[in-house]
This record gives sequence, C-alpha cells and structure tokens, in this order.
Amino acid sequence: MLQDQDRIFTNIYGMHDRTLKGAQARGHWDGTAGILKNGRDWIIDQMKASGLRGRGGAGFPTGLKWSFMPKESDG
Repeated sequence: MLQDQDRIFTNIYGMHDRTLKGAQARGHWDGTAGILKNGRDWIIDQMKASGLRGRGGAGFPTGLKWSFMPKESDG
C-alpha cells in the first residue's frame, strides 16, 4: 500500500485543508525551491527526459512544449 509520502495527490478526496497554506503545511511544496534553483533549462531537460506527453489528441511532448516558452519573463 502506498504511504502518503509516495503519493502525488494526498488530498484527492478533499479530507484536508484545500488551500495553498494547507498544502504547504502537509509538505507538498517542500522540494519546489530546490527544483527552481536548478534553472529553467534543467527543468525543461527533465521534462523532456521523462517522456511526459499532453492529454490532447496529439499527445504533444510536454518538455518540447515548455521549451517554446520565452526565456525571459515579462512579469
């Protein structure tokens, strides 16, 4: 049986606080800062290597789609 730390969605049935603060309290965002420190190109390379595809009819590769985003933010 999966333990909570092995699950992607630990609140799928809405039994816990659904707010961002609630998710943070459960540790769902603990690794985010470390991932972001690796930088944009590393994240995109990881997505490409994962083979993750979109859910649309064409199943477009997610990493490739993300690589089309502008390198600089306008916000």
